[in-house]
Amino acid sequence: MFFDYNEILVKDVLDKKFIILNENDSLNEAIESMLKKNIQEVFIKDKRKKIQGVITLSDISLIYQNISDNIILNKFLVKKFIYVSKNETLSKCRSIMIKNKIGRLPVIENDKIIGVIRAEEIRDYFYMNLEKMGQTLHHIVNNIHEALCLIDTKGKVMIWNKNAEDLYDIAKEEIIGKNIKDFFPDSINSKVLETRKEMTNTYHTPKKNYRVVVNALPIFIKGEFEGVLTTDRNITEVTSLSDELKKANNTLKFLESEYKRLKSDDFGNVIGRSPKIIEKIKIAKQVAKTHISVLVSGESGTGKEVFAKNIHDYSGVSGLFIPVNCSAIPNELFESEFFGYDEGAFTGASKKGKMGFFELANNGTLFLDEIGELPLFMQAKLLRVLQDNKFSRVGGEKLINTNVRIISATNKSLVDMVDKGNFREDLFYRLNVIEIELPPLRERKNDVVLLIHYFLKELAEKNNKKIPKISSNVLEILKKYNWKGNIRELKNTVEYLLVLSANDVIYENMLPHHILDEVGDYKKNIKDDIIKSFDLNKSIEELEKKLINEALNESQGNKAKASKLLKIPRSTLHYKINNYGIER
Repeated sequence: MFFDYNEILVKDVLDKKFIILNENDSLNEAIESMLKKNIQEVFIKDKRKKIQGVITLSDISLIYQNISDNIILNKFLVKKFIYVSKNETLSKCRSIMIKNKIGRLPVIENDKIIGVIRAEEIRDYFYMNLEKMGQTLHHIVNNIHEALCLIDTKGKVMIWNKNAEDLYDIAKEEIIGKNIKDFFPDSINSKVLETRKEMTNTYHTPKKNYRVVVNALPIFIKGEFEGVLTTDRNITEVTSLSDELKKANNTLKFLESEYKRLKSDDFGNVIGRSPKIIEKIKIAKQVAKTHISVLVSGESGTGKEVFAKNIHDYSGVSGLFIPVNCSAIPNELFESEFFGYDEGAFTGASKKGKMGFFELANNGTLFLDEIGELPLFMQAKLLRVLQDNKFSRVGGEKLINTNVRIISATNKSLVDMVDKGNFREDLFYRLNVIEIELPPLRERKNDVVLLIHYFLKELAEKNNKKIPKISSNVLEILKKYNWKGNIRELKNTVEYLLVLSANDVIYENMLPHHILDEVGDYKKNIKDDIIKSFDLNKSIEELEKKLINEALNESQGNKAKASKLLKIPRSTLHYKINNYGIER
């Protein structure tokens, strides 16, 4: 497609039409041959058929008036004879011709002429290819994706392609031949023209809603500075797609984190059969299909977030469930976290900007956990968004409409906080349209066993353990315990017992001491049996029988396991069972 005459060889261009005459032939014969064949020169050979020189029509025109008809060629040939091989380059041939002021070079191979390179061949070959190359370059320049601008050393515009016309709304006819500063006083072209240093990936906005990346390259040819070429890539569409992709990535990251969180959180469903929890579930199902705000209250650990998530799932809305811990957000980050921010909104802000909770939760549910911890100035900003259903990002001017259902949760009395001036009354009524107060675990004792089995199954799977058996005595103790930390404390206790369980069985002696101390049944029953008599031997006998029975219960009648629990030989256990008449 393109050519470089430094690489083009003589054999590809030479003219194979030439005239050879003997040195004794007449000048008239030479003239006649040249005119007949329309060739400008004749090469002269000697008796040995070796080329001796050349005579041209130009040479003949200088001496024509002083010659006779029969004069032989040997008298006038130019003996300054220079030739080239077929593998020489056009560039070298051109240099030889210029240096020696000649217009042709014979091409010799094995002492014979095989062709001629003339100045005309070089010129014609060059211009034919130059024209073709110009057409090709014109096509490339006008169809390349970037906007191209070429200026010379004085700043005059030499190339301005179609994409440059479209991007800057300046026709080629207006700008070609004029100084670039007349149109762009502070252009990157002009800066590189002064510094002669390359500038890459420079971002600018030539007009509203357009984003462009410019690369400017100083052009040097054989060490001489010739001008500046700039390529301007319109990245408006790419940037818009990138913004959409960032939003999608933000949503995807949130979904991934939520999936991991919910997968590891074993409160996937509300578990319980007690009348109190069934009543709360019934209310939740009724309000789920509406868009009203819900306040979920209750002691810490009663499962308020799980309950809120179930309301969201049951509602069937298309958006996400976004949980927010209000107590964990620093005051100075409240607005950027809730409303998001645009690029460059503040020092340290991401160049990409960030979506806030309200954007992430659009058409879904925003769960405000520990709402009572929200400072008053934050409450005012939150109230404004809930009233107007619109907001703007930090550092942004565009108002963003929002369609978010608010579910909040607290373990405090918001009524008392309103009375004390620690919570805005107007926000309270905005959030507390329907209140669902979850009962503590001590008021739903019959659900303890359901929860224990649920946690055992989930946690065993999580920890790669076999689901252990648990004795009825252990279940009774756990049911009687007060569970001040509610479901969260129960789950932690079950995980503790699961990890410590040996032989896939959970025994009473594995229970945490604070549970045993509070319930008291384990030690109290033994003590009551012991102090029925002050007879030491009888008391020891009663204690041994009690412990043996407990060990056999725990081991489900397996005497080998029971002897290990009691830390006595199996033979001793057999003896005592027979001696005390213990029946299994």
